[in-house]
Amino acid sequence: MANVLSGLKPEAVWNYFEEITKVPRPSKKEEKIIAYMIDWAKKMGFEYKTDKLGNVVVKKPATPGMENRKTICIQGHLDMVCEKNSDVEFDFDNDPLQIYVDGDWIKAKGTTLGADNGIGIAMGMAIMTTEGIEHPAIELLGTLDEETGLTGAIQLGTDLLDAEILINLDSEEDGAFTIGCAGGLNTSGTYKYEADAFPSDATAFQMSLKGLRGGHSGIEIHDGRANAAKLLTRIVWNLLRKYGVNLSSFNSGNKHNAIPREAFAVVAVPNATVQEFKDVVAKCNETMQKEYATKEPNLILTAEEVKAPSKIMKNEFAKRLMSSFYAMPHGVIRMSPDIKGLVQTSTNFAIIETRENEIYVLTSQRSSVETEKKFVEGMVVSALELGGAAVQSGDGYPAWEPNVNSPILNQAKDIFIKMYGREPKIEAIHAGLECGLIGEKYPGIDMLSFGPELQDVHSPDERINIPSTERCWNLLVEIVKNTPLKA
Repeated sequence: MANVLSGLKPEAVWNYFEEITKVPRPSKKEEKIIAYMIDWAKKMGFEYKTDKLGNVVVKKPATPGMENRKTICIQGHLDMVCEKNSDVEFDFDNDPLQIYVDGDWIKAKGTTLGADNGIGIAMGMAIMTTEGIEHPAIELLGTLDEETGLTGAIQLGTDLLDAEILINLDSEEDGAFTIGCAGGLNTSGTYKYEADAFPSDATAFQMSLKGLRGGHSGIEIHDGRANAAKLLTRIVWNLLRKYGVNLSSFNSGNKHNAIPREAFAVVAVPNATVQEFKDVVAKCNETMQKEYATKEPNLILTAEEVKAPSKIMKNEFAKRLMSSFYAMPHGVIRMSPDIKGLVQTSTNFAIIETRENEIYVLTSQRSSVETEKKFVEGMVVSALELGGAAVQSGDGYPAWEPNVNSPILNQAKDIFIKMYGREPKIEAIHAGLECGLIGEKYPGIDMLSFGPELQDVHSPDERINIPSTERCWNLLVEIVKNTPLKA
């Protein structure tokens, strides 16, 4: 049976990418993709090394006549964000992704596609195995757990790489070179609570807010998309105060770097006010659909009667919890005063999880300015502590400071102009990249990031553009073939 991507150009890239989509690789569960990379290296006769965490580097000597060129590393991350629509049955630990071609785009059925960053790994594999490409000594670095904390880059071994140049293929805008990125950290809170028995004179309803676009909290945070957790908080906060409703559970989101697309709350509604409750929900649905008609055309709020749970939160706690959520900042805090259109500082209200006698919350802060990152962390800590939560903050990761005089940037820019007759876009981005951390481990390494056009990453709408991928591949080949001479 033919592969889904057969016939697409560049053939080697799409062949490897389709193979990768068949290998389960959730963050923190990369054993199968590590084994795949090692098996491939052995089959091709390439040297490979791993560090204590499991990061993999595969090495190939220079082709004849290229031995005097600088060693270059192609880098991407091996893990993927595992998001699916709630009505889709899918096991990310075991099932191959169900990919398909839709015009100029490749997508997956009801799940994330994992082109972030499977396409970068596929391009590196193709560079090393496609006949006729002259190259210096070349390394392909696959890092682990990028999506849930950049763990692979943070713990990267200092004896893996010989490269003087690193090309990161984890950017997602066609025709753009990335030379810097924001730093970030995660802040979490845990609210302990006591419960009451579910009241005998109440009916249980599950409120569901669905159909939102979600997206990457670094790339789409400025786009005006709705956060399901914030919208449902707005409604439940009002119901608790005005309509005698109480709360049993609240859940939303499951990735620190994805804007929540869905949120669910189970509430206890006094039997005497059930119809009024239904009317309020219908009105809220109408209001939000009007407010978000442009950005969230598929938004829908429903309330369905469900079997009553055994307990509800004590009313005063539930009110305090919802006030804490209501006060929680989300979105852009400040745009860059120096770079037009660049988000400088933001925060993502990412995960709410109801557990046994506690509510867990995870948020993610980003900024290209370290002091502002700490400032917005303080905003989040304040909202959590005002609700009575115990708070934890991680160490985070550093920003990648732009170097406009980078030799590999200038070389790539010249090649791009010759190939396409126009200037590339040169930018810093708000999303996190591993380059800053890798640069700390390998001081002096010259770094650049680019990639093909990806849209709606970290959501089931993720897709990759086919013509853009071919352009990106052709550019990568020319950069590799023209790697500068050793000093």
